[in-house]
Amino acid sequence: MGGSEGGRVLASKHGCDHIFFIGFLGAGKSTLARNLGRMFKRRYLDTDRLVERRAGHSISYLFRNEGEASFRELETKVLESLASERSLLVSCGGGIVETPRNIELMHEMGVCVYLDGEFDDSLRQIRSLASRPDFRSREHAQRLYQHRRPLYRSAADLTVDIRGRSFEDVSYICADMLLERGLL
Repeated sequence: MGGSEGGRVLASKHGCDHIFFIGFLGAGKSTLARNLGRMFKRRYLDTDRLVERRAGHSISYLFRNEGEASFRELETKVLESLASERSLLVSCGGGIVETPRNIELMHEMGVCVYLDGEFDDSLRQIRSLASRPDFRSREHAQRLYQHRRPLYRSAADLTVDIRGRSFEDVSYICADMLLERGLL
């Protein structure tokens, strides 16, 4: 399949054909991966949950006791471990784009779909701020959002504008976009 989106040529991958969902915390990446997984009978994973399983600790614990650098190393190892799998829908932690190698790995294994939303909308979706190590304060989270937004845009093969849309609407919009390109 050929085509382009945002200057990047989209083509079928030989081997892996994962779809990675990227975006800020609270964007609905996990919900989208789960919804599309159910709709299209595909496995869905969450990189944060995989890191927790591998480490035997919560992300909050890892950030607090081992540091962000240690967490990011585990995150990269988790991504590397997905190379032997096929056709996964992968919800990525909000900071996955902080590591250039992670972006390379995602592009080697599939396509990145950026869920682009507003900062305030993200905050409304978060059930437990205490469980989010990226959320030290509203001001800190705002700075992270501003820092990461260009990273998401740069990493994205496809972008879905989620502003003012329900999770169900985003699922259908994303499904249509991916089907149209032969990616689902």
